[in-house]
Amino acid sequence: MLELSCLCGQLRIQIKTKPAFINECNCLLCSKTGARWSYFHPSDVSVEGAALSYCREDKDDPAARIHFCGKCGSTTHFTLTESAISKFGNVQLGLNMRLADESALSGIELRYPDGRAWPGAGDFGYVQEARIIGS
Repeated sequence: MLELSCLCGQLRIQIKTKPAFINECNCLLCSKTGARWSYFHPSDVSVEGAALSYCREDKDDPAARIHFCGKCGSTTHFTLTESAISKFGNVQLGLNMRLADESALSGIELRYPDGRAWPGAGDFGYVQEARIIGS
Protein backbone atom coordinates (compact mmCIF):
# COMPACT_ATOMS: atom_id res chain seq x y z
CA MET A 1 0.00 0.00 0.00
CA LEU A 2 1.18 3.53 -0.80
CA GLU A 3 0.08 6.57 1.18
CA LEU A 4 0.03 10.17 -0.03
CA SER A 5 -1.08 13.36 1.67
CA CYS A 6 -1.32 17.07 1.02
CA LEU A 7 1.10 19.41 2.80
CA CYS A 8 -1.13 19.97 5.84
CA GLY A 9 -2.33 16.35 6.02
CA GLN A 10 -6.05 17.17 5.72
CA LEU A 11 -6.33 15.08 2.52
CA ARG A 12 -4.97 11.55 2.70
CA ILE A 13 -4.88 9.08 -0.15
CA GLN A 14 -4.16 5.36 -0.08
CA ILE A 15 -3.60 3.14 -3.09
CA LYS A 16 -3.30 -0.62 -3.16
CA THR A 17 -0.31 -0.77 -5.52
CA LYS A 18 2.54 1.35 -6.74
CA PRO A 19 2.02 2.99 -10.13
CA ALA A 20 3.31 1.34 -13.30
CA PHE A 21 4.77 4.72 -14.36
CA ILE A 22 4.51 8.44 -13.59
CA ASN A 23 3.98 11.24 -16.10
CA GLU A 24 5.53 14.68 -15.68
CA CYS A 25 3.63 16.39 -18.48
CA ASN A 26 4.52 19.88 -19.72
CA CYS A 27 0.98 20.95 -20.66
CA LEU A 28 -0.40 24.14 -19.15
CA LEU A 29 -2.55 22.37 -16.56
CA CYS A 30 0.18 20.02 -15.34
CA SER A 31 2.82 22.76 -15.32
CA LYS A 32 0.69 25.17 -13.32
CA THR A 33 -0.48 22.56 -10.79
CA GLY A 34 3.02 21.11 -10.43
CA ALA A 35 1.61 17.61 -10.67
CA ARG A 36 3.27 14.34 -11.64
CA TRP A 37 0.40 12.02 -12.51
CA SER A 38 -0.12 8.29 -12.15
CA TYR A 39 -3.35 6.63 -13.12
CA PHE A 40 -5.48 4.13 -11.24
CA HIS A 41 -8.93 2.63 -11.36
CA PRO A 42 -11.09 4.58 -8.86
CA SER A 43 -11.88 1.38 -6.93
CA ASP A 44 -8.16 1.03 -6.09
CA VAL A 45 -7.96 4.47 -4.44
CA SER A 46 -9.18 5.72 -1.07
CA VAL A 47 -9.38 9.50 -0.53
CA GLU A 48 -10.06 10.81 2.98
CA GLY A 49 -10.72 14.46 3.76
CA ALA A 50 -12.56 17.32 2.08
CA ALA A 51 -11.25 18.57 -1.24
CA LEU A 52 -12.14 21.54 -3.39
CA SER A 53 -12.14 21.10 -7.15
CA TYR A 54 -11.62 22.95 -10.39
CA CYS A 55 -12.66 22.12 -13.94
CA ARG A 56 -10.96 23.97 -16.79
CA GLU A 57 -13.02 26.74 -18.34
CA ASP A 58 -10.74 27.13 -21.37
CA LYS A 59 -11.87 23.75 -22.78
CA ASP A 60 -15.28 23.15 -24.36
CA ASP A 61 -15.48 19.64 -22.92
CA PRO A 62 -12.83 19.12 -20.23
CA ALA A 63 -12.22 15.50 -19.28
CA ALA A 64 -10.76 16.04 -15.81
CA ARG A 65 -11.83 17.71 -12.57
CA ILE A 66 -8.76 18.69 -10.52
CA HIS A 67 -9.02 18.29 -6.74
CA PHE A 68 -6.95 20.17 -4.17
CA CYS A 69 -6.77 20.89 -0.46
CA GLY A 70 -8.71 23.98 0.54
CA LYS A 71 -6.37 24.57 3.47
CA CYS A 72 -2.84 24.21 2.02
CA GLY A 73 -3.68 24.31 -1.72
CA SER A 74 -1.88 21.09 -2.68
CA THR A 75 -3.15 19.50 -5.91
CA THR A 76 -4.02 15.95 -4.89
CA HIS A 77 -5.86 14.13 -7.67
CA PHE A 78 -8.17 14.33 -10.63
CA THR A 79 -11.40 12.55 -11.44
CA LEU A 80 -13.12 12.26 -14.79
CA THR A 81 -15.92 14.70 -15.56
CA GLU A 82 -19.47 13.45 -16.14
CA SER A 83 -18.94 13.97 -19.88
CA ALA A 84 -15.76 11.86 -19.89
CA ILE A 85 -17.42 9.14 -17.81
CA SER A 86 -20.31 8.98 -20.29
CA LYS A 87 -17.80 8.47 -23.13
CA PHE A 88 -15.25 6.16 -21.51
CA GLY A 89 -16.74 4.89 -18.25
CA ASN A 90 -15.40 5.69 -14.80
CA VAL A 91 -12.11 3.97 -15.56
CA GLN A 92 -9.45 6.39 -14.39
CA LEU A 93 -8.42 8.56 -11.48
CA GLY A 94 -5.13 10.46 -11.48
CA LEU A 95 -2.99 10.91 -8.39
CA ASN A 96 -0.34 13.58 -7.93
CA MET A 97 2.66 11.45 -7.08
CA ARG A 98 4.60 14.48 -5.83
CA LEU A 99 2.61 13.89 -2.64
CA ALA A 100 4.32 10.53 -2.08
CA ASP A 101 7.64 10.07 -0.37
CA GLU A 102 10.03 9.78 -3.33
CA SER A 103 11.87 6.89 -1.69
CA ALA A 104 8.62 4.89 -1.95
CA LEU A 105 8.68 5.48 -5.74
CA SER A 106 12.17 4.07 -6.30
CA GLY A 107 12.34 1.91 -9.41
CA ILE A 108 9.30 3.49 -11.12
CA GLU A 109 9.66 4.96 -14.60
CA LEU A 110 9.20 8.75 -14.81
CA ARG A 111 8.02 9.83 -18.28
CA TYR A 112 8.00 13.32 -19.80
CA PRO A 113 5.09 13.60 -22.28
CA ASP A 114 4.88 16.69 -24.49
CA GLY A 115 1.35 17.73 -23.61
CA ARG A 116 1.84 21.22 -25.05
CA ALA A 117 2.33 19.77 -28.52
CA TRP A 118 -0.31 17.02 -28.20
CA PRO A 119 -3.15 17.55 -30.72
CA GLY A 120 -5.76 15.98 -28.42
CA ALA A 121 -5.84 12.51 -29.94
CA GLY A 122 -3.34 9.73 -30.52
CA ASP A 123 -0.08 9.08 -28.73
CA PHE A 124 2.04 11.64 -26.94
CA GLY A 125 5.50 12.65 -28.05
CA TYR A 126 8.09 13.08 -25.31
CA VAL A 127 10.32 16.05 -24.46
CA GLN A 128 13.08 13.88 -22.98
CA GLU A 129 13.87 10.26 -22.31
CA ALA A 130 12.26 8.56 -19.38
CA ARG A 131 14.28 7.86 -16.24
CA ILE A 132 13.93 5.46 -13.36
CA ILE A 133 13.32 7.15 -10.02
CA GLY A 134 16.13 6.45 -7.57
CA SER A 135 18.69 5.49 -10.25
